[in-house]
Amino acid sequence: MFLLQAQPGGGFGITPIFFGLMILVFWLFFIRPQAKKQKQQKTFLENLQKGEKVVTIAGIHGIVNKVNEDGTLNLEINPGSYIKIEKSAISMEWTSQLNKPAVATEKK
Repeated sequence: MFLLQAQPGGGFGITPIFFGLMILVFWLFFIRPQAKKQKQQKTFLENLQKGEKVVTIAGIHGIVNKVNEDGTLNLEINPGSYIKIEKSAISMEWTSQLNKPAVATEKK
C-alpha cells in the first residue's frame, strides 16, 4: 500500500493561483454586473424628461411635470396634484415595465 503524504512546500504555488481565480470569479459575477447596473441607472435618471410616465420606489405612479436643477422632479400623480421627489426615488425596473408595450395574447 502506498500512503500519500504531503511534502513540505509542495503546494505553495497553487494557492496564489487559486486565490487569483477566486478574485476573478468574484469580480466577473458580482462587481462587474453591479457597476453596469449603476451606470444604466445613472443614464436613465439623467435622461428623464417632462411627460414621461414613471413609478417611484414607493410604488407611486405619475407623469414627470418638471425636471428641476436641484436633482428633484415635480410629479403629477392626479390631474392637478403634484409632488416633489428626488430623482433617485424613480425605479428604473418598474418604470420600464410600465412603459413596455403591451403584448397582445390570443385566446383559443
